[in-house]
Amino acid sequence: MSASSTARRIAATVLAAGAVVTVVALPASAHDGDRRHRQDSRVEISDVQANSPGRDNGSNRSLNAEWVEITNNGRRSVNLDGWTLRDRDGNRYRFDDFRLRGHSSVRIHTGEGRDTRTDLYQDRDDYIWGNRSDKATLRDDRGNVVDVESWNRRR
Repeated sequence: MSASSTARRIAATVLAAGAVVTVVALPASAHDGDRRHRQDSRVEISDVQANSPGRDNGSNRSLNAEWVEITNNGRRSVNLDGWTLRDRDGNRYRFDDFRLRGHSSVRIHTGEGRDTRTDLYQDRDDYIWGNRSDKATLRDDRGNVVDVESWNRRR
């Protein structure tokens, strides 16, 4: 085998290997550039209790037994300031200056109460979530949908 033939084979092998590496690396690079989406995708609606236990008598206790739980599955805290939680009818709760710690959850209750790290209150005097069917939509501070949870329970 001549030196020029060997050089051509080596060059072809290097080019082929480079093409494979480029194809494999491209999707990862494109995804890494979308840091905001990656950050928000770790926050989700993890649970909903739309039908408070017992009779819906309109008491604050009954209203607060209706809640939506938001969970941060990531390691780092996420600033939810300006994020919103809406129902199908357009009722909206807006997060104000709240950081959700990594690997933790917060419940957003319908009634009145004192906000803590684990419980936030909408301070409403009427039920928000439909017992049989509704849809909870969580949006970030730019209006992007982060998660949606819907239910349709028949009696």
